[in-house]
Amino acid sequence: MARDFHLPCRSPVLADSGMAATSHPLASLAAIDVLKAGGNAADAAVTAVALLGIVEPHMSGIGGDCFCVVAKPGVPLWGYNGSGRAAARAGTPALLAQGLTSIGPDCVHAVTVPGAVEAWAAIVARHGRFGLDRALAPAIRHARDGFPVAARVAHDWALAVARLARDPGAARHYLPRARAPAMGERMRFLALADTLEAIARRGPTAFYRGAIADDIVATLAARGGLISTDDLACHAGEVVAPISGNYRGLDIVELPPNGQGIAALVLLNILETFAIGRLDPFGSDFLHLALEAGRLAYALRDAHVADPEAMRVPVPALLDKAYARSLAARIDPARRADVADISAPANDTVLATVVDRDRMAVSIINSLYASFGVGIATQETGILLHNRGACFVLDPGHPNTIAPGRRPLHTIIPALGLREGRCELAFGVMGGGYQAMGHAHVVANMIDFGMDPQAALDAPRAFFEAGKTMVERGVSAATVAGLARRGHDVMPRPLPYGGGQAVAIDWQRGVLIGASDHRKDGCALGY
Repeated sequence: MARDFHLPCRSPVLADSGMAATSHPLASLAAIDVLKAGGNAADAAVTAVALLGIVEPHMSGIGGDCFCVVAKPGVPLWGYNGSGRAAARAGTPALLAQGLTSIGPDCVHAVTVPGAVEAWAAIVARHGRFGLDRALAPAIRHARDGFPVAARVAHDWALAVARLARDPGAARHYLPRARAPAMGERMRFLALADTLEAIARRGPTAFYRGAIADDIVATLAARGGLISTDDLACHAGEVVAPISGNYRGLDIVELPPNGQGIAALVLLNILETFAIGRLDPFGSDFLHLALEAGRLAYALRDAHVADPEAMRVPVPALLDKAYARSLAARIDPARRADVADISAPANDTVLATVVDRDRMAVSIINSLYASFGVGIATQETGILLHNRGACFVLDPGHPNTIAPGRRPLHTIIPALGLREGRCELAFGVMGGGYQAMGHAHVVANMIDFGMDPQAALDAPRAFFEAGKTMVERGVSAATVAGLARRGHDVMPRPLPYGGGQAVAIDWQRGVLIGASDHRKDGCALGY
């Protein structure tokens, strides 16, 4: 699909030696600097996401979780689940006894053990050439010396002022002038710089044991939290075998539950039953099919996906193509069906994709979940804590109910695309619950409609939230009318859905093709 150069959009970035795509220019540049200095894609990816926790502090940080998938030519795929677990003292009966009916985004029980630091260490230890100390160096430098606040970051920060102001630690470190910083204003995080330096010197032990861990536990305990120093000390991520599904010849690789990557694969399995390549990629016919397939896939996700130790239906059964055909048979191309919707959370996540000279490809994603996580920061160490436990349910009969040491359903999902065992695409889409839909949309844009990675990411998005069909402003009036005729209650979405990054590998021509969508401040850079 050829680009119309009359319209405002970006060209994909082309290079041959290395490529990095992130949601912030400073992170993309830091990743390229690592590649030029002799590091590989793993070193560069961890460097980028660590820095993103500084320059996009509402999206990510060391108080959050991390997932990663790595492809190297000629060796098996490698995946890492860096999500943390609920406290050993947490459980549905105890929270129900407190009168809770759900775990809200501001609830102290939404904080699970942060897994990002341990995951970064595991990734560079297994695949990198440099150590964690070098990967953290740009983040430490910008935290201590400062950075100018980017446009989208400033916009989102301003929306969170009231939430941050409620917590002494968050107000101290993230509202130092009693307001959000303006675009271009310089910010520093001195306490966080000291914390990162301790981790650089001593490794993840500095985070999970000792003074930093004590500060986390004390901060949460003062608010009724249940995480203990033992919960932190016992944390360990997990090397996992990725799962995959084939979409019209391209193997889409995701990580297994407790992530929602399985929902993206189910969604693509459903879409594959339709000849959508004949449709207008921006029209109501295609968006209706995508939305209906998404609502089915998400209903399945919400019923079954949880910590793998708690799941009751095996992953292969959910990915069965015949099962997808039975789901597709429920879709009426002319009418919206009665399927339960979900409410999508905010798009507060960072994703980076890096491919190096040797064609190692890394897709890595980090998140605090909601904007500035749970809205609580440690007083002494400046760590914003995530609220990933808000994805638990308080239903004793549900596989995703909160229980001691259990991991919640996770929305953040890195991905790869392989053809005949060779990686052709490292990609991901940010945006909370939207991400599985985003993966399917980007893949369909590239495979069915022939878009380059940049165009595939930039295309207008639609999703479902609480019974409404929410559309970005780029969705045309004619498409909105077409959706409405099919029974969709269409509403404009105040903010766009997330963001996205991709690096494609053209093996025949030896070219890397990078993309970072317009919804954030980032860019792709290559050399």
